[in-house]
Amino acid sequence: MAGPKCSSRVRLMAFLAIFATLNSTASSVAQVPLLMWSSDGLPALASTAAGHITSKDQLMAYFTSAFGSGPHTVLLFLQDKLSKDDFTVFGGVFGNKQDSAFPNLEAALQSSSSSGMLPALEWSDSSAIPALLQEKLGVSPLLVDADTLSHLSINTSASNLLLINLPYCTGLDKTCKEVLHENDETIGKVLSIMKDKDVLYTAMYTGLKPSRVISETSMSIQPAGRSLLQAVLPNVAPPIMFNESGNPCIMLWAQNLSISTSKDVWIDLAAQTPSMAGSLCNGSNSLLVLSYESGYTLRFAMSRRFFPVSARFWFTLDSVQLQANGLTASFIGSRNIYAPAEYSFHCQSVTSFRDTLLVPNNTNTNTTAWMLNFIDFQIQGFGLANGTDFSYASDCAGFFTPGIWMGLLTGLLFLWIFVYGLHMIMQLNTMDRFDDPKGPSISVPQSE
Repeated sequence: MAGPKCSSRVRLMAFLAIFATLNSTASSVAQVPLLMWSSDGLPALASTAAGHITSKDQLMAYFTSAFGSGPHTVLLFLQDKLSKDDFTVFGGVFGNKQDSAFPNLEAALQSSSSSGMLPALEWSDSSAIPALLQEKLGVSPLLVDADTLSHLSINTSASNLLLINLPYCTGLDKTCKEVLHENDETIGKVLSIMKDKDVLYTAMYTGLKPSRVISETSMSIQPAGRSLLQAVLPNVAPPIMFNESGNPCIMLWAQNLSISTSKDVWIDLAAQTPSMAGSLCNGSNSLLVLSYESGYTLRFAMSRRFFPVSARFWFTLDSVQLQANGLTASFIGSRNIYAPAEYSFHCQSVTSFRDTLLVPNNTNTNTTAWMLNFIDFQIQGFGLANGTDFSYASDCAGFFTPGIWMGLLTGLLFLWIFVYGLHMIMQLNTMDRFDDPKGPSISVPQSE
């Protein structure tokens, strides 16, 4: 915590130096950074040594001193993923705003009456910080965006916890720096709205989980001498499983469950733990309801039917619904989302905007811009043999891919050229008579 007499530029340069130092002293504990600034004042943070990881109990003690009495308005900018590396890689030089992805964030830290940061906060689960703030403030978080906040009336006589979700790099046509810069613009817009409303606030910027988890084994347990390099397997989350009467009924897994309810703003719901209240399944229909604390709900409706042509049962993903802020967007599953009833369905990319497997079916003009993008998506609604593994997967990728078609057409073209050349050679005939070079020459009389 910088004192009030210190210049803001020196404080910001100190922040960057701490980030760079801690970046080189990573530990095996998953961490997220937490930046705080206030227009109403913050208590001083205890100075910590480089490499110190702030525990949840220490953070709770600080929240107790910061929000111990009186009403407070807290803005929680909660990004899907965030690590200190994001600041050191994309932060640029504070003196040159064009090189930084966080110009509005840096300006807010400079202009605030007090600010502080925890470069390495111990991360346990995605709901830890919102839960601590909810406990200290005594109010539930209210999910808002910049447009909603501009029309929202804030009661300053009571505590308010305003939650603003921000996306992270999802590999969707944008670089990480572009996504972080758009998040920074959202932060700047929200702070500008709060300034126009003349509301004192405390703002926090952190992540639901780390974007980069650096795991290092203690040197004390390393064997002496040379050793082979070992690949570190990623921590893969288990599939979402719904049980009906204690029996596995529906399973779903995806690397990313990205949704967009506003232009160019994506949120990955796969990083959050959902509630499955309202889900159901029977022999002919299955419904998987995923309700998230951030206010979003996904509903996957599947059906199982018998087709006489193939003499077997098949299941189809009939529709996917996205609910948020009291609105519902519906997406109809195309005929390509199907599999035998005893199989699971897998597809590398299931989207509603590119090579659409999910066709938008929205009559409400407020939801026409909503989009879905599921990466490495796998679902099974019937015929689960056990509760740990999917059945054999029926993949959406066809056998004749564009590359295969190009190879076949090119091969056929060369084959046609070869056959045509061979045919021309076979049509050549040898002459049955030849001129005798030793005989008299042929004379052609000329007429005058």
